[in-house]
This record gives sequence, C-alpha cells and structure tokens, in this order.
Amino acid sequence: MTTTRRIAIGEWLHRRAENVAVALIATMFICFLLQIAFRYLLNRPLGWTEEVTVLCWLWVVLWCAAFVVPDNEEIRFDLVYDAVPKRVRRTFTVISSTALVLLLAISLPATWHYVIFMKREHSAYLQMRFDFLYSIYLIFAVACIVKHARLAWDAITGGRSSRPESPEQGAAS
Repeated sequence: MTTTRRIAIGEWLHRRAENVAVALIATMFICFLLQIAFRYLLNRPLGWTEEVTVLCWLWVVLWCAAFVVPDNEEIRFDLVYDAVPKRVRRTFTVISSTALVLLLAISLPATWHYVIFMKREHSAYLQMRFDFLYSIYLIFAVACIVKHARLAWDAITGGRSSRPESPEQGAAS
C-alpha cells in the first residue's frame, strides 16, 4: 500500500472517529435537554436520560483521547519539555511512551477480566450491562498502546511523528 493511500485511509478513519464523537455529544446534549424539559416543565423527571448522559460522557472522553485528540494537544510538562534541546525531547518521548505502553499492556489482562466480570451488573433504569459501558476502556488502552508505541519508535528513528513540537516552536522553526 502506498504512503498516500495509507494517509488517505488514516484521514478517513480520523473523520469517522470525529463523527462518532459528535454523535455521542449530540446524544448527551439531547438527553440533557430532555432531563430539563421533563423535570422542570412537565414535573416528571426521567432517570434513563441521566444514565445515557453518563454513558456518553465516559465514552466521548476516552474515545476522543484515543482517536481524536492529536499528539501535540496531549497534556505534558511544557515548561520542562520546551526548555530542553530536541534530542532530550525525543528521549523524554521514548521514556514516557515506553512506560505508557508497558503499563497499559501489563494492565490489559486484569482490565479484560474486570470488563467481562461486569456483565453481571446492570444499570438501574435501562438495565444496560456494565461490560458494555466499561468496554471503551479496553478500546482506549489498545489504541494508546499502538499510538505510543508508534511515537516511541518514531522518536528513536527520528520519524515524522516523533513527539510534535509545541505550536510556538512550530511557528518559530
């Protein structure tokens, strides 16, 4: 597969991930409006809307962290990171990404067992199984393992996606 084709597929997948995030946020917003309308206008609160809102919030946070938020917008200690030379920044990236990959990989079996165990529990109103609710964490963990393994590899080899520069440094270069 050519590099241009791979980039086009990656961009298409990123747009679909953004579409999922928008759908989750829209669902959350609609449920929020329903909560307000039924509680304050009709005096008949709906319990299920709160469950859907919480489910959507959990999913949108982890989904976006895994698939939507670009690497240069992730949280890091910019004061230290920006103050050191590029070679040291690459070393920071290798160390932090390798640590994340190892910790998430070590936690995967226990996480898997916990998610499977939670199929016994259900939400109060919708009777939704909690394994469905918590399965997003497995998706998040695997996506972060892949993302940070790639970041570490690119930092080691000097590839194009090694820890991106901050916007200030990108403009100055």
